[in-house]
Amino acid sequence: MKVIGGSARGRKLNSVPGTTTRPIGARVKKALFDVLSGHTPGSRFLDLFAGSGSVGIEALSRGADACLFVEKDSRAVATIRRNLSSTDLSARGKVIREDVFRFIDRPSSEAYDIIYVAPPQYRDLWAETLLALDHSSLLAADGVVIVQIYPKEYHTLELHSLELYRQRRYGSTLLCFYSERLPAERSAD
Repeated sequence: MKVIGGSARGRKLNSVPGTTTRPIGARVKKALFDVLSGHTPGSRFLDLFAGSGSVGIEALSRGADACLFVEKDSRAVATIRRNLSSTDLSARGKVIREDVFRFIDRPSSEAYDIIYVAPPQYRDLWAETLLALDHSSLLAADGVVIVQIYPKEYHTLELHSLELYRQRRYGSTLLCFYSERLPAERSAD
């Protein structure tokens, strides 16, 4: 697993020991950042269920101003810190060891331009996370939430402030892109 673009391109990333995390494949990561190319530079990035930190580190390498990594597994937190250090991106990356749902429920003055959600599979945690984000103030105006799931996990959700605007499938990975629903669309609900 490596950083594939930007200032840390080619740097090797450590994987989280064990089988509790599933790293994003290089092909999917490249496709993701091709879609996000205009949004990443200067952005505030939030990596939920961060695992090894590969996606947030890629964002930092490609010019994101800052990335907050939220992960509750202590082995993953240590791996993210090692990866930030080995890519010389520690100054712009912050790691919080916390349950994602507690983090979302906590009042925050921070808003993020890009929120990446890649929870463990087959537990419907992606839907629970998206519903929680739908009722939070964590997404900045004109921001985007991206959910990484196995395609068979996907189902439609009744959302108030977010709407699905794009899906991209890469083999056994589905990326779902959500943005803020326009005010006129909200009033029609």
